Amino acid sequence: MLLLEILSLHLLSLWTRGDRLRIFKADLNEERSFDEAVKGCDGVFHVAASMEFNVVQKENIEACVQANIIDPAIKGTINLLKSCLNSNSVKRVVFTSSISTITAKDSSGKWKPLVDESCQIQSELVLKTQASGWVYALSKLLTEEAAFKFAKENGIDLVSVITATVAGPFFTASVPSSVKVLLSPITGEPEFFKILSSVNARMGSIALVHIEDICSAHIFLMEHSKAEGRYICSSQSCPLDMLANLLAKEYSYSSKKRIAEKNYDNVPSEISSKKLKELGFSYKHGLEDIIHQTIICCLDYGYLPPIRQ
Repeated sequence: MLLLEILSLHLLSLWTRGDRLRIFKADLNEERSFDEAVKGCDGVFHVAASMEFNVVQKENIEACVQANIIDPAIKGTINLLKSCLNSNSVKRVVFTSSISTITAKDSSGKWKPLVDESCQIQSELVLKTQASGWVYALSKLLTEEAAFKFAKENGIDLVSVITATVAGPFFTASVPSSVKVLLSPITGEPEFFKILSSVNARMGSIALVHIEDICSAHIFLMEHSKAEGRYICSSQSCPLDMLANLLAKEYSYSSKKRIAEKNYDNVPSEISSKKLKELGFSYKHGLEDIIHQTIICCLDYGYLPPIRQ
C-alpha cells in the first residue's frame, strides 16, 4: 500500500493538465472493486502485472495458481472484467500480454522460421523448464487464457497485445524491470542477464518495442473496429550477441564488467507483427533508436554511470 501511495504521488506530481488523470483505489482480490474506476468508460486497458521473477519452485500448475503471485493476477483480471461487465458502458478491453507467452520452437524443439500469434507456449513446458523468469511467463499465460475464457463466456470484446521487451525513456520512480533486463549485458547484473539469455534461448532473438509504440498500439487496437484476438507488438528483433554489440557501440562501459555472450549459429526466427501491421499499424522507432533512447534515459536517471571520454 505504501508503494502504491508513493507511485500515486509521483504520477500526480508529474501531471499538470487539469483533471485528465484520476486515481481510484481498488483491490485485486475484491470483487466489484473496479466498478467506480470503469463507470462510464467506453474502453479499459488492463496493463498491470507482477514482475516478480524469483519465487520458490512449484511442481504443477495448480500449485502455481495458488501461489501469492499468480492467483492474484488471475483473480484481479477476472474482477476487473466483472466490473466491465457490470458497467454496461465498456465496449472493449485491451489486455497487455507478453512475448513470454510465445515460443519460437515447435514440439520437437526445432526452430520455426516464422513466429506469430499462434506460437503460444504450453504451460506444461514452462513448468518443465522453469527457466529464469518462468513464474512471470506462467502468470501472463494463465491470466490471458482465463481472461479470454471469461470474455467469451460473457460476451466481452477482449483484445490482447503481446508485448516484446519494452524500452525507451521512462518516468517511473524506479527503473523498469524490462529496461534492467535489456541492459544487463552492460550493467553486469547476472539475475537480469539470466532472464535475457532465457528469452534468447526460447525465441532465438530478443524482440524489442519502444514505449511510445506499445502505447500507440494499445490505443490503435482499442479504436480499430476490426481488431480481435491476439497481436504481437514487436518493432524489431536481433540475436543476443548482436544486441550486446549494439549496446557496447552505444555505451562505452570500459569501467564495467561485460557479461560475455555466446555466439548463436542458428538463423533467428522472424518474430512477426504482420497481423498488427496488416490492420494498419506502423512503428515509429527502430532497434538502434530504442537502444539509444533507453541508454540516454538511464544516464539521466543515474542507473548508468557517465560515459568516460
